[in-house]
Amino acid sequence: MHEGAQPHWELVKKYDIIDFELGVKITGAGFPVYKGKGAKLQRALINYFLDKNTAAGYKEVQVPHLVNEASGYGTGQLPDKEGQMYHATVDDLYLIPTAEVPVTNLFRDVILNENELPVLCTAYTPCFRREAGSYGAHVRGLNRLHQFDKVEIVRIEHPEKSYEALDGMVEHVKGILQELKLPYRILRLCGGDMGFTSALTYDFEVFSTAQDRWLEISSVSNFETFQANRLKLRFKDKDGKNQLAHTLNGSSLALPRVLAGILENYQTAEGIVVPEVLRPYCGFDIIN
Repeated sequence: MHEGAQPHWELVKKYDIIDFELGVKITGAGFPVYKGKGAKLQRALINYFLDKNTAAGYKEVQVPHLVNEASGYGTGQLPDKEGQMYHATVDDLYLIPTAEVPVTNLFRDVILNENELPVLCTAYTPCFRREAGSYGAHVRGLNRLHQFDKVEIVRIEHPEKSYEALDGMVEHVKGILQELKLPYRILRLCGGDMGFTSALTYDFEVFSTAQDRWLEISSVSNFETFQANRLKLRFKDKDGKNQLAHTLNGSSLALPRVLAGILENYQTAEGIVVPEVLRPYCGFDIIN
């Protein structure tokens, strides 16, 4: 641990930029209120991520934050993870745990022409997760929340090109973290650590100087035909035959831990320096 480095939950109090207690009053634990420069930095990150993604060829979409049961089933959240989702029972709708769910479901029951592939989408949404049974120091502050912001990338790919696409997504996220100048590492997950939907997942982690540990901030996955099979998402090949497409997605990026990483890694005696690449979006250079 860096001598004198403070964890982000101390820093946000010191500079009055995120208020966890106010969130508890309004809703409950895990629903923070972002204030002043904290809110502006959050908005700057969302815009920066979306701009990076659209510049890389992803089409921006705005999608519903509630989905029906068919959508939850299509991307593999149901029946596997319903305990982790908020369920509006009267209407039988679920609050989304990630933009991946509504974005991928745009293509449910769709047959694309081969020449339409690949399809690239990006979306910003709030995400809602019950995180039932999450307690302890590792869930303090921004480490684990019930509501958080995330910018997601989704790709519909030809099966022969999906692993090349996965490598491209990993490079894309890597490029963003390098621009933010955050210390990161990439882990390739083995079978037991992956969701049952994924064929191959890479996790990105950022080093928290004050907490002296690595925090997961993105995972990039190739689902091959798992979701496409449930979604009946197909494309017509050269011979006019219907084939299942491959789906991929990644966080680009999840905000709370990126924000925690910035606050902790950029803290100085004068205040928290804003990463250079975010300054045009923020309109200020330092939080003090």
